[in-house]
Amino acid sequence: MEETVKNLKTSSIKIFIKNLVIEFLLTLILLMILSILLSSTNLSENIINPSIVFISAFSILIGAFFSSRKIGKKGILVGLLQGLIYMIILYLFSSISNGNFKLGISSLVMILISLICGIIGGILGVNILK
Repeated sequence: MEETVKNLKTSSIKIFIKNLVIEFLLTLILLMILSILLSSTNLSENIINPSIVFISAFSILIGAFFSSRKIGKKGILVGLLQGLIYMIILYLFSSISNGNFKLGISSLVMILISLICGIIGGILGVNILK
């Protein structure tokens, strides 16, 4: 019994990490598409920040959906953790690359949106039929 619980936890962590990687790959792909669109069209640079928020939120939603779907339970918790860890990693890399560890209102809004999208993805992943 104890061995089964340990294996279940290990497989859940592997699923979680795999979907974090998928989230970041999806984010990178979508950001590349955005950069190509910005450089090859007349799109305004004013769409950069909202697009980044949307891309991050969408990636978290997808990652949380597949994690909770594969794990099969605790969708809210799985989604919340998926969004939180994604944002922590993103914020750390961003802060290190910019040399700026400031947490402003826009950062807090992005964190809140990410957590909400993670929760929604987690709920959908557990409740949508396989």
